Amino acid sequence: MKTFIVIGLGRFGTAVATELCSLGHEVLAVDTDAEKIQRVANQVTHAVTGDARDATVLRALGARNYDCAVVATGDDIGNSALITLNLKELGLKQIICKAQSHVHRKVLEKIGADRVVFPEYETGLKLAQGLSSSNILNFIELSEDYGIVELNTPRSWRGKTLAELNVRAKYHVNIIAVRGEDEELNIAPGGDFALAGGLVVVLGRMEYINRLHDL
Repeated sequence: MKTFIVIGLGRFGTAVATELCSLGHEVLAVDTDAEKIQRVANQVTHAVTGDARDATVLRALGARNYDCAVVATGDDIGNSALITLNLKELGLKQIICKAQSHVHRKVLEKIGADRVVFPEYETGLKLAQGLSSSNILNFIELSEDYGIVELNTPRSWRGKTLAELNVRAKYHVNIIAVRGEDEELNIAPGGDFALAGGLVVVLGRMEYINRLHDL
């Protein structure tokens, strides 16, 4: 079990806090809005009304003793930056922040955020990737340029070994896993592995992954 402090109970923060608690972790939820605190009080370990922009409030809550802090107050750069700075100064082991823009992300990273997420942007990106081709089943963004995509094995690849396909040289991507039609997952398959039906998990630049749509 890990311990988390989630600051800001909008839709994103509430979802993170309640899901972490349902997974068996200890969760302290903090927000300035008493009504939001009341709504999640029975779904998290502890729920407290407080202003995390005030470092003394975080100290009083024992924030430094938690394994990870999630700063979900991403609507205002100043507020999230101040909260992140407070947590950093308290010595939190890991700080994850929500941001609304790339500028916001840079600010948070500069002051010590370990990870910055764009919930709406990432969801929209996944939707767009899925809509662009029925071949794509799942998408994980690693950076602005790189991603991991799970897609149906292209017909032109079926019946061939990875060595024959030479995917890295020809298509500039890497096959990091294969899921067969029997649902068995093969991680890091070797060159003699022959593709059939099922799925391939591909890592690479999105510009090259997108070229796989027409194979």
